[in-house]
Amino acid sequence: MKVQSIESHAQVEMTLEGVRGVKMRMLIGPDDGAHNFHMRHFEVAPAGNTPHHSHDYEHEVLVLKGTGVVVSDQGERSFEAGDVIFISANERHQIMNRSGEPLEFVCLIPAPRDS
Repeated sequence: MKVQSIESHAQVEMTLEGVRGVKMRMLIGPDDGAHNFHMRHFEVAPAGNTPHHSHDYEHEVLVLKGTGVVVSDQGERSFEAGDVIFISANERHQIMNRSGEPLEFVCLIPAPRDS
């Protein structure tokens, strides 16, 4: 069993193409022996964004602090702290912080499988 604060996990600056002002913490992942799911914490600076991308797995997002917009091929949807977001596999998406305050969310994804 693991019980730790979010802040006790190392935070790294995301450097993928198209990312601006995003930091990530791996809350539960391979180092914990998590074989089914990984839990990550993201902090998006004011005017920051994730890349506009897609991948072959779904993920679920719980917004902890702030407000933002999730962009998909269907348009834009606003969200705020306390909202949950479901992103289907292969759905193009981008999370944007258009506010003057940091945006924080937790994202769950399936653990990568070895080929």
